[in-house]
Amino acid sequence: MRILRTWECKIDKEIEKCKQQLNILSGVSTNRTTVLKIINDVKKHKDKALAKYSKLYDKAFLSPKDFRVKDNEIEEAYRKISLPFVKSIQRAITNIWTYQEHIRISKVSPLKTGGIVLDTLYSPLESVGVYVPGGAASYPSTVLMNAIPARAAGVNKIIMTTPPSKDGAIPPERLVAAKEAGIREIYKVGGAQAVAALAFGTETIPKVDKIVGPGNVFVTLAKKEIFGYAGIDMLAGPSEVLIIADDHANPSFVASDLLSQAEHAPGISMLVTFSELLVEQVTSELNRQITKLKRYADTKRCLKKFGVIILAKNIDECVEISNKLAPEHLQIMTQNPRALLCNIKHAGAIFLGSYTPVALGDYIAGPSHVLPTSGTARFSSGLSVNDFLKRSSVITYSRSALKTAYNDLAEISGAEGLDAHTRSVQIRLNSRSGF
Repeated sequence: MRILRTWECKIDKEIEKCKQQLNILSGVSTNRTTVLKIINDVKKHKDKALAKYSKLYDKAFLSPKDFRVKDNEIEEAYRKISLPFVKSIQRAITNIWTYQEHIRISKVSPLKTGGIVLDTLYSPLESVGVYVPGGAASYPSTVLMNAIPARAAGVNKIIMTTPPSKDGAIPPERLVAAKEAGIREIYKVGGAQAVAALAFGTETIPKVDKIVGPGNVFVTLAKKEIFGYAGIDMLAGPSEVLIIADDHANPSFVASDLLSQAEHAPGISMLVTFSELLVEQVTSELNRQITKLKRYADTKRCLKKFGVIILAKNIDECVEISNKLAPEHLQIMTQNPRALLCNIKHAGAIFLGSYTPVALGDYIAGPSHVLPTSGTARFSSGLSVNDFLKRSSVITYSRSALKTAYNDLAEISGAEGLDAHTRSVQIRLNSRSGF
């Protein structure tokens, strides 16, 4: 990992470099051209285009009748995995559901005054598409963290798309997680073509109102391009962690958390501290622990490329640096971590104390692990049940209330030159009818 000392470099410039490193959308013009081609092809040729891209990118020879996962495939998936895994998935679902129900926006009472009633109506989306990436891992947690908040909101139709392997199969852990999460439709389609299918619909895959879930740069760009035809959760970049630690932090804990982020490959690992001794100890721990990992080579390359340790002058500067970077995951491992909380302005999720690793949030704590990356925590939040609810204003005026509002309304609409607006009020006030 690179070591930067704030008193030896222009730290603001170094932070800007880190931000650019975090940005998934930098330098992607060629990829955008490819994505637009795929989207337009799927819009025009639908299932035929999906079969073509499945063969091209996933090396899977699937016809449209093969896209949807069949019941017997899910039954077979249960036979391939252990009962303890199923029980763990069920407990994770319980935790996620409990938390999401706890934070769900509840109905507010109407605001009533002088013949005016202002209501707020919250209603769930009708349909949601969950994208689950493929690759080396199975990602059952991604299924849960996207689907359970939607179900807690009351979304009736949740479908899942995910890339198949060459033989057209989906990892059993992913299928079991989907079944346990209550997803009834699963399609073996990945990449930008899956996003396009969810946004516009094909003969096999239905159009949805919102698309959620992470993916590679092509998936992210596709979500960006289809926004407006369907809603999206966010444009997610590489996963990232920033750890603020003082000289009371356990160096083995800190090192293990830096490695768990680098294990994503790419995953961005940052330590911000004022303790020279901690830096020495963490560096030693990294060298010791990394050799024991299954993904040793990829993790080591990732840590070398995306890992950084920033030595600050004091704890206040540590917090300042964190706020400038607005990390996806922020861990605070100090003697009194909660004391720093009031000064934290920007972070997707915050993990307090030595016994709260990011892994808890990734799998079972309850809040969704779908979080803003690339510094977007400055203006956005992690996915939750409330992202699957729509808000409608309900406005009711009596005739007397309309009369009271008339002069102000006429002044403003007149200034805008919209006399039909004014007349829509006048005609009601001049009418003798009660309807």
